[in-house]
Amino acid sequence: MPEPIAPPEIFKAYDIRGLYGSEMNGTTGHAVGRAFARVLGELRGKRPDELRIGLGRDMRLQAPEMAGRVRDGLVAEGATVLDAGMVGTEMLYFLVGSRELDGGAMVTASHNPKAYTGIKLVREGALALSGDAGIDEIKRLVGDGLPDAPGGGTVEAIDVYDDFQRHVLALIDPDAVRPLTVVVDGGNGMAGPMVGPVLDRLGLDLVETYWVPDGDFPDHEPNPLLPENRRFLIDRVLDEGADLGIAWDGDADRCFFIDDTGAFVDGDFLTALLAGQVLDKQPGATILYDVRASRAVPDTVRDRGGRAYRNRVGHAFFKIAMREREAAFGGEVSGHYYFRRFWCADSGTIPALMVLELMSASGRSLSELVGAFRRRYFISGEINSEVADQEAKMRALAERYADAEIGWLDGVSVDYDDWHFNVRPSNTEPLLRLNLESLVSREHMERKRDEVLSFIQA
Repeated sequence: MPEPIAPPEIFKAYDIRGLYGSEMNGTTGHAVGRAFARVLGELRGKRPDELRIGLGRDMRLQAPEMAGRVRDGLVAEGATVLDAGMVGTEMLYFLVGSRELDGGAMVTASHNPKAYTGIKLVREGALALSGDAGIDEIKRLVGDGLPDAPGGGTVEAIDVYDDFQRHVLALIDPDAVRPLTVVVDGGNGMAGPMVGPVLDRLGLDLVETYWVPDGDFPDHEPNPLLPENRRFLIDRVLDEGADLGIAWDGDADRCFFIDDTGAFVDGDFLTALLAGQVLDKQPGATILYDVRASRAVPDTVRDRGGRAYRNRVGHAFFKIAMREREAAFGGEVSGHYYFRRFWCADSGTIPALMVLELMSASGRSLSELVGAFRRRYFISGEINSEVADQEAKMRALAERYADAEIGWLDGVSVDYDDWHFNVRPSNTEPLLRLNLESLVSREHMERKRDEVLSFIQA
């Protein structure tokens, strides 16, 4: 087996991720662990042997080896490691935040197919490292070669399940949840052990599917954003006559909803629903949403007396902005939802609990709750186009639609009164990603979508 220590392409914008064996292996994990301790020490103004660092891993077949090697690298630099074992990613965030650790490492490849492995890294408060805030420095250290390690670190095995479950349940009123019929699809990832015990306390009629962790992913990849991966859940919701379906990605830090009619609930509309619920409990709160999102979000926030701010896409940017703006909640179209009462980190558990509470308290079905948005806001979803010179094409779009309000927060955003769109470049591929919305009609959205796509692809 080839053993590249760390080819440059594994260092992504928000994490470190690649194919196990050909791009990453235990040697990579050890080197990243050592470099992370050094970079975290610089960020914290501490020596590596003064650091307390959390560690977790998901259910992937190679995760025990990878996590073990990351742990060995941290220990080799003198750090104290609190090893939580197999957990969901947000449980690692909880560990770092609740115990005021200096940082944490989560061995996971999230929603990627089984051949992948990866490492998510955070500093104190579960703030994410990113390409321009820590990961590039780790890449440099590993590439240059690390000196002999001083050693001297220690490891403490810990269990955070009970504390985590108590914390998330305290964010809703469990007694208010009605005995709804809910089909849950864990995708053989971490949702079963992480979210399952929480849902079991709510008196629900749970229909559990792919609820046991299995790194072979025997049915489908753990990526519910792909329509083919949620077809099973849609069919099962309809067959069971269920109130809703909920699916999670592999490391369970994102959740996705199917309503009682079998329709997928877009992340924009779920963000709007959750924002309204947050504002009912925290009047006047600040809410963040990403540049791709439907105007359903800022309109809802304004109508409910809150303050809405548009933000760059990506969990590293959201977590920083949540703190800077003292936001109560933030949501991304991709299914990441952030909560101030969860160290401004993203959670796949809290949104599920909130939707169950909202449906129970309102006495309305999920399709009724979302229906008001679907009738008023007509969204295209994300559409990718291969473009050789992304920057030039975005500039051309700004010139083509110069009579609109133009923004450059993240890609180019073009805003008219009754329709708008955002075009962003991919971080890793020669692609431009279009998200467009009309407030007129579906036909108007489709017409404008095709118009903009024709310009992008010309």
